[in-house]
Amino acid sequence: MKNRRMTRLPETLEGLVIRAQSGFLTVQTDEGEYTCRLRGRLKQGEQEGDIVAIGDRVTITPQEDGSGVIEAIHERTAEFARVRTGIKREFRQVLLANPDQIVAVFACAQPAPSLRMLDRFLVIAEKQMVTALVVANKVDLVTPAQAQATFGLYEQLGYPVVYTSAVTGEGVDELRGHLKGKLSALTGPSGVGKSSLLNAIQPDLGLRVRTVSEATSKGRHTTRVRELFPLDVGGYVADTPGIRSLALWDTEPEELDAYFVEMRDLVADCQFSDCTHTHEPGCAVLAAVEAGDVAPQRYTSYLRLRFGDESEEMIEEGDWD
Repeated sequence: MKNRRMTRLPETLEGLVIRAQSGFLTVQTDEGEYTCRLRGRLKQGEQEGDIVAIGDRVTITPQEDGSGVIEAIHERTAEFARVRTGIKREFRQVLLANPDQIVAVFACAQPAPSLRMLDRFLVIAEKQMVTALVVANKVDLVTPAQAQATFGLYEQLGYPVVYTSAVTGEGVDELRGHLKGKLSALTGPSGVGKSSLLNAIQPDLGLRVRTVSEATSKGRHTTRVRELFPLDVGGYVADTPGIRSLALWDTEPEELDAYFVEMRDLVADCQFSDCTHTHEPGCAVLAAVEAGDVAPQRYTSYLRLRFGDESEEMIEEGDWD
């Protein structure tokens, strides 16, 4: 900081927001890190969502004291957000801006994988047009055939699947390669070994991620911290535990089939343009399920996401589950 202030300050710099806490934003630039606040004019007017979030590209004006002022937020390519309902209106809380990929970590066993949760993550990734990477961890607890039987379907659908074990080191180098140079949103249920896996990728990385996550979730009065963690190989990982509770709040029911990769090309062949793929004659999706071209468990996920509790009766009638 001292050396930087001794030289002439640049008029503006561009950078990446890597940390957000209590209104202060840490911005990584080619000249180093700056702790910034938003320019007042950016906060004027009623806001429907977070003005700036980790992952945002911004333009800042450096200050003499080593801090900075954010002058502009660049247009986002994608975002992971959830809605918080207030007294008067809904507010879109942005968990991560501009992710390159979502990395969904599930265990092969202990705990048993929730594939419907995985399907939800994939729908979110498809909607945001973000690459999805599936990580099947704890392969040391099952046979290769068992791991393949659980996650092989997703490979058939075109999603990359990395089979890993923090215990044996299997797949760690491959996963590191997928993370290199990218901004990755890391998510998955508790107990899947995410911290151990991150520590295997980079010493103490998992510990740092877990420490911030635990501090953030201890209570309603705890200061919220969101942070990007740099990788030695280049790129960042963002722990996004909040993505587990994401509702498909901005998705209309009738568009959901477009986010199931095996269904979206079939929709045009349905007899009715407003087909729900549940009972209609001439439904190409139902025909594909019956022919084995759409996996029953994926069709069940579609029903649950689209119809919620109402899907239980449909599942029983169709005997899909």
